[in-house]
Amino acid sequence: MSKNLFDQFAKQLFETFLSPLGEVRTNLEVPGEPKFIDIWFTPRNQPSINTESLGILAEIATLPCLLEPFRNQPNPFEVRSCLSKLFHVQADLQRQLKRQQQTLSESELPQLWIITPSASEDLLSMFGATLSEDWLEGVYFLPKALKTAFIAINKLPRTPETLWLRILGKGVIQQQAVEEVIGFNPNDPRRSRILKLLATWKISMEASAIIEEEERELIMTLSQAYLEWEQETQRRGIEQGIQQGIQQGMQQGQRQVVENLLKVRFGELDEELAAIIEPMLQLPPNEYAALLLQLSSLKREELLGRFS
Repeated sequence: MSKNLFDQFAKQLFETFLSPLGEVRTNLEVPGEPKFIDIWFTPRNQPSINTESLGILAEIATLPCLLEPFRNQPNPFEVRSCLSKLFHVQADLQRQLKRQQQTLSESELPQLWIITPSASEDLLSMFGATLSEDWLEGVYFLPKALKTAFIAINKLPRTPETLWLRILGKGVIQQQAVEEVIGFNPNDPRRSRILKLLATWKISMEASAIIEEEERELIMTLSQAYLEWEQETQRRGIEQGIQQGIQQGMQQGQRQVVENLLKVRFGELDEELAAIIEPMLQLPPNEYAALLLQLSSLKREELLGRFS
């Protein structure tokens, strides 16, 4: 249950932040294989947002890629399973391009990113993964031909550009990331979106029949995020209600003005006159104002004829 809920949260997170940069597909079936890619991303030429706020995610999203997030460090079998997905996707892409008489350079091939809360020295050594001078601490690349990298969340520096990956970590690292999100300006749209995802994750875990000790600790970490989301939702609801109330009050005030003017001009407000009040209120502001100024000189038949 914990793994499934984490997978769901991770997929929603990447969909939220990568969708403006390109196409995000989850649970994509590997061609010819009974396997599914967690997240498949294809960038578009012109992103619809400023990518600076995405930090390292923006760098990851420069090429088509497979994203495979793990709640716990993957074992060698799971890593090899991820690699097999990558190779199948690359082979299928090459076949498609060959039919279209097109080619793809080695640098343009899809990349695999294995996102793990930690990566032991044994695991890194087993797959020949090493740090790169061009990337942050915590990003370990396998030999170049494999087009694969581990992102060890516990090794990433605590900076704004790593936040959206650190929030997938565990323990203190994840708790710090949640606190950083809570500290965002309340008007920052990223704060609202991620708090909603974290709150949904917490609610889903609490709704499950069996909660393990690790999940209890995670629920405690997410509790503050849930409270912040709940308060923000209430605040937005109140603000929206106030705005609606003001709008309704303005509309009611305008109606009262028109009713009074019609009563003064024609002595009474019968059914025919009452029926034209709503059409009068729907007029563009300049026409509405002009009509009120002309009302004292208009005859009843002229006014009714205008809205017949």
